Amino acid sequence: MNKSRIGFVAVVLIVIFLSVFPKVFPGYWVRVLTDIFMYGTLASALNIIAGYTGYVAFGNSVFFGIGAYTAAVMMTNHSWNFYLSIGLGGILAALFAFVVGFPLLRLRGPYFTIATIGVNGAVLEIVNNLEFTGGGEGITLPLIQMSPQSTYAFFYYLMFITLLLTVIITYWLSRIKFGYALRAIRANEEAANAIGINSAIYKTLAWMISAIFTAFAGAIYAYWMTFIDPSGVFDIMIGVKSFVMMLLGGGGTVLGPLIGAGILELVSEFVWSNFLMWHLMILGIIIVVTVMFMPRGIMAFFKRRNSRRIA
Repeated sequence: MNKSRIGFVAVVLIVIFLSVFPKVFPGYWVRVLTDIFMYGTLASALNIIAGYTGYVAFGNSVFFGIGAYTAAVMMTNHSWNFYLSIGLGGILAALFAFVVGFPLLRLRGPYFTIATIGVNGAVLEIVNNLEFTGGGEGITLPLIQMSPQSTYAFFYYLMFITLLLTVIITYWLSRIKFGYALRAIRANEEAANAIGINSAIYKTLAWMISAIFTAFAGAIYAYWMTFIDPSGVFDIMIGVKSFVMMLLGGGGTVLGPLIGAGILELVSEFVWSNFLMWHLMILGIIIVVTVMFMPRGIMAFFKRRNSRRIA
């Protein structure tokens, strides 16, 4: 059996295991995995613009907030169906990425990163001062009418499906002309333009796709928490944490961000529950050590080791 077939079988077995997980394990671990799925989605979505295209968008949390507030406002103020609210959140996030994408994506390196942080802060202040969003006091969503166990499983599967969809789309994009164009832009944008790649369009489309999945995760999170406020869902650390996860697993790879999210969330959960006072310091040390010894991420590290063994 060749490596690709073994990998496919392994992925299928993992998906089957995760599909029955809520029926076997207690609610605590269901919640932990739901968190991992959410951050796996955010890191994978960020990977499309940062990993493949090379544009680090720490302010991607703005799309998380847009998705969360769209779901909250539509469900609370207009009695919309939850699934319609998720869809609208994705559409609005994509439109916002389109509007701000053309001017912002002309910037490069730290200038683009700082600009995305500024946009996130600006939208946060706007939402803070809007009456229909509840302003700084936040907004409460309708309670889901299910038992605690069913509620855990409901949001678990929602995040799981969103993660699977994000990973599948990322895999598909990486295998078509679109993905190769993004890699060319990351390697040398001037050369990519010279060979006929319209980098402005490709970058904007990449950011729009990233925004859609980030907004989906935000909408599900809002319904899961039943209460959100601007500082919580527009928190810049959501984007920073997603970037660290992507970097840890390996940017520009399909499974790297997911692996990074799983490792960082599990380590964070363990450290937080056992070393509360040292939580941030220990996590910081882990991140620094990882960047020093695996600068291109875990995926690249193991690929390099395998190639040395073969040689």
